[in-house]
Amino acid sequence: MTTLSTRRGGAFGRELRGAYAFIERNVHLFKRYWAWELVWLAYSIVNALSITFIGRASGEITGVAIPPEQINTFILYLMVGTLVWHYLSVVFDLISESIQWERWEGTIEYTFMAPISRLTHLLGQAAFAVLYAIFHTAIILAIVSAFFRVDLSRADFGAMLVVLTAGSLSFIGLGMYAAILPLLSPEKGLQMTNIIKALVLLISGVYYPISVLPDWLQPLAHISPATYMLQGVRAALLEGTGIGALWSGHVLPLLITGLLTIPTGLLAFMRAERYAKATGKLKRNG
Repeated sequence: MTTLSTRRGGAFGRELRGAYAFIERNVHLFKRYWAWELVWLAYSIVNALSITFIGRASGEITGVAIPPEQINTFILYLMVGTLVWHYLSVVFDLISESIQWERWEGTIEYTFMAPISRLTHLLGQAAFAVLYAIFHTAIILAIVSAFFRVDLSRADFGAMLVVLTAGSLSFIGLGMYAAILPLLSPEKGLQMTNIIKALVLLISGVYYPISVLPDWLQPLAHISPATYMLQGVRAALLEGTGIGALWSGHVLPLLITGLLTIPTGLLAFMRAERYAKATGKLKRNG
């Protein structure tokens, strides 16, 4: 029994080191392209500021005198939507584009021949995606906060973190599914992942309540994990809603989505990998 436990512990340790290896590799990879990362960061900051300034201009746009407290609420509403969507987009992109990055770097054959499980590979990619998204979003938050005064005195940051964590699991699973597209279609797979992200942006209430959507689109909003994450984060930050009130309506659906999409996404990816190897699509570059 002791020997079996030791072997299992050793195997688990190897898998953890393998997952960390992908994190470390991606860190070095991003260091190599540091200039592009600065450009992307600058774009993200300008994009966040541009959207949030819409809140400050709401009175001038409508021609109606709006009380300052309502303008501040609108600014915070847009700011939360912008930052949460940026975080989710980074997580989704880094996972869904992982195969394309392997092709660009010419390492795809080495990665798929390495004596490491696909679960370890994808979870290592996911861990790096979450860490990088937190780092990237924190910088944007710090800069945007310098331009706008927002009142977070009522915010429940603990509840926000729980919702954010549960939502991250959901998008990790969606990212695994999306990563299949570049695997099967070297020519257009990456562009297809952007279509998925655009559809989620449209229906999830990132910059507006889902109630303004056409009736036929609103049911789709209720199957998007981003909808529950945005509503939960906004409730925690703007209204101070605690985790007890958010659990059944927001956190639980996100956890269920993550528990369903991560294992099924992994299985679907592995089947797609076998198909790509059998048909010669794995290494092909367009």
